[in-house]
Amino acid sequence: MNDFLALATAAPVATFIFIITIITSLVAFWSDDVYAGFILHPYSVSRNSRVYTLITSGLIHNDWMHLFFNMLSYYYFAFALEAGFGDVPGIGHWQFAMLYIFSLILSDLPTVYKHKNDDWYHSLGASGAVSAVIFSAILYIPLQPMGFIGLPIRIPAVIFGALYLVYCNYASKRGRDNINHDAHFFGALSGMLITIFLHPHIVSSFFSQIIQGVQSLTR
Repeated sequence: MNDFLALATAAPVATFIFIITIITSLVAFWSDDVYAGFILHPYSVSRNSRVYTLITSGLIHNDWMHLFFNMLSYYYFAFALEAGFGDVPGIGHWQFAMLYIFSLILSDLPTVYKHKNDDWYHSLGASGAVSAVIFSAILYIPLQPMGFIGLPIRIPAVIFGALYLVYCNYASKRGRDNINHDAHFFGALSGMLITIFLHPHIVSSFFSQIIQGVQSLTR
């Protein structure tokens, strides 16, 4: 509890999003009205109806497992991204809010266009915004070891990110649920572009770390 309070103090925006997403997702599990009211319907959005669902769809999830993995990934990256990675400064409070909200919207726009004539199609989940958080963090710490849950292998964050996008592309082509797998890719792209817009210096820092890492391997 003390650790979480410390995180909440250092990253209030990330904390608020974390708590509200869990609460609304749990409510939607038991309320069909909330679920139906929050879910993204590209057919409607493309016709200027239910536009708010570009945001509310990121506050609900398909099931417990979907919620768990999204919030676990968010927990590992979001608080540090807002507050800082040890000696590496974070993105900042209002910047984190901008990153998350804009990425949530931008990651869904390609889906709205893709399914604008599909009345049957719906999607939900915070995956786009969470991907934005992950890839924004990767720009700050590209060589930080990361691993997949349940596997002992740990690889540099930048390689983890590349594999993550490959998986998202695969899942998008095979997906038969309401989870918006396309949002992973476009969320990741949005997260990186917004981060670079807010902090242009991160580009030189990213490549400097990569070059130093490669040089350390060749010595």
